[in-house]
Amino acid sequence: MVENENIKSDVELATEKDNENTDISMKAWYIATTYSAHENKVAENIKKRIESFDLEKQIFRVVVAEEKYEVKDKNGATKEKTRNLYPGYIFVEMIMTDRTWYIIRNTPGVTGIAGSSGGGTKPTPVPTNEIESVLKRIGLVDETMITRYKVGDNVKVVAGSFNGLEGQIIEIKPDNQTVSIQATFFGRSTTLEVQFSIIEKI
Repeated sequence: MVENENIKSDVELATEKDNENTDISMKAWYIATTYSAHENKVAENIKKRIESFDLEKQIFRVVVAEEKYEVKDKNGATKEKTRNLYPGYIFVEMIMTDRTWYIIRNTPGVTGIAGSSGGGTKPTPVPTNEIESVLKRIGLVDETMITRYKVGDNVKVVAGSFNGLEGQIIEIKPDNQTVSIQATFFGRSTTLEVQFSIIEKI
């Protein structure tokens, strides 16, 4: 049987630099899977490989979705702890190519990439609204998220003192990442300023 000459070897995929796709508009978020409690170590492995293979223009952010919370000990003292919101998952923002796909899935500790149906089919990215919710929850808000919202959008507050309150955006303040919303609070029309990180479209 004649081997297909178009199929690249593992070494070629890992080291190839010709015709790399660096179109920033093609970047999206993907989920690398690993074993629970190994997320941070594996995330560091991915970051080291990005540097080793000079992939900074194709793989941009590697995130373990952790949030901090406070607990009180038996003496009443407050301590800050960290919990992983999505055990076994690492979120990777990247441009999906044969090479980046190969580098990520062959990182030590990575057990796969979610959304891959096998047979050489590349994984599908995490939908924008789903990854936005994850990133907001851990405080990672960027300009691309803010530009998805406009004055007149109906939104819901999903955290904080006004959790569950619905209203309409009347002003967006990108510089301090807040929005003003018009809402009905205790039967009265009220204008509230809330952090962009705690609203979702409805």
